Amino acid sequence: MAFEDKPIQCCDCGATFIFSIQDQEFFQSKGYTNEPKRCPSCRQARKSERGGGGYAGARQMFPTVCASCGKNTEVPFQPRGDKPVYCSDCYRNIQR
Repeated sequence: MAFEDKPIQCCDCGATFIFSIQDQEFFQSKGYTNEPKRCPSCRQARKSERGGGGYAGARQMFPTVCASCGKNTEVPFQPRGDKPVYCSDCYRNIQR
């Protein structure tokens, strides 16, 4: 399927933005069937309002020591002390 740059009007601010060929290919690769309704800046603002936009900086991390290698690490949950906590490398090796 051949894509072409497509102008779309943002449902929030009314500005016209381009749904680029690259964005269309990305949407298709992710299996998305709907076109975006918001321009990139309104999309980012909406993500921020919801506290989203991925986990980068959004999750509280807790310092701990790996039960296997003794390395200082951080985990996205409060360790309770009744179960071992592992760094990402040791956890990955245990899961194999």
